[in-house]
Amino acid sequence: MAEAIASALVQTGCCDPWDVIACDRDAARRELLAKQYGVAVTDDVKQAVRTARTLVLAVKPQDLDALLAEIRPLLTTRHLLVSIAAGKTLAALKRAAGDKPRLVRVMPNLALMVQEGMSVFCAARNAKPADRKLVAQLFGSAGSVLELPEKHFDAVTALSGSGPAFVAYVMQALIAGATALKLPRDAARLLAEQTLIGTGIYLQNTGRDTADFIQAVASPKGTTAAGLAVLEKSALAQTLAQTLAAAAARSAELSKA
Repeated sequence: MAEAIASALVQTGCCDPWDVIACDRDAARRELLAKQYGVAVTDDVKQAVRTARTLVLAVKPQDLDALLAEIRPLLTTRHLLVSIAAGKTLAALKRAAGDKPRLVRVMPNLALMVQEGMSVFCAARNAKPADRKLVAQLFGSAGSVLELPEKHFDAVTALSGSGPAFVAYVMQALIAGATALKLPRDAARLLAEQTLIGTGIYLQNTGRDTADFIQAVASPKGTTAAGLAVLEKSALAQTLAQTLAAAAARSAELSKA
């Protein structure tokens, strides 16, 4: 996700490469980021904190507390901390980072890499209107951005944070089904990809109700209707709901860890 964010900021022109400093302990990752995106790199987290006023915390949830403990003495009221750690609440961030920095929590997804990301954010009470605007600008440069109350973040994490993997799983099943019908795998993948992309863009651009769209595609006694009859008899809708519920429950567990 850190690379996805750096890529989005630089490739969309939201930030100049020299305005971004990437901190990573892995030398190979630093080399890749510097070569691929032209950003400054360092393995010294304290240097990064001293250099930048907006800090994007793109580490695993289990590593976040240790990182904040290390940099807490350097944090000031000039710093804006933007955390993408799943399950880490604003309250948890405040306990670990102290009262000085302003806090914003974001749940992005990997589609930022191709400027089609979905990012949802919520801000702490000490965040300024300018902070909200900046976060919306940074993450909105590579997709859609939405501000929601933090109480929705477990559901957000399940739907748009984990959702790309679930959508890819469905696409994988469609490809497998098509190859079973003797369609070449490369062709099946292209058809599945473009069908998902086109459907999403159409629904987003038109705002058309999904149920209405389904009925428009499904001619009476046609091929779509035959396939839908199988779906409606299956437990797919229930399985998808359970999938999201499991991901949301795990997000809630992480917030209590």
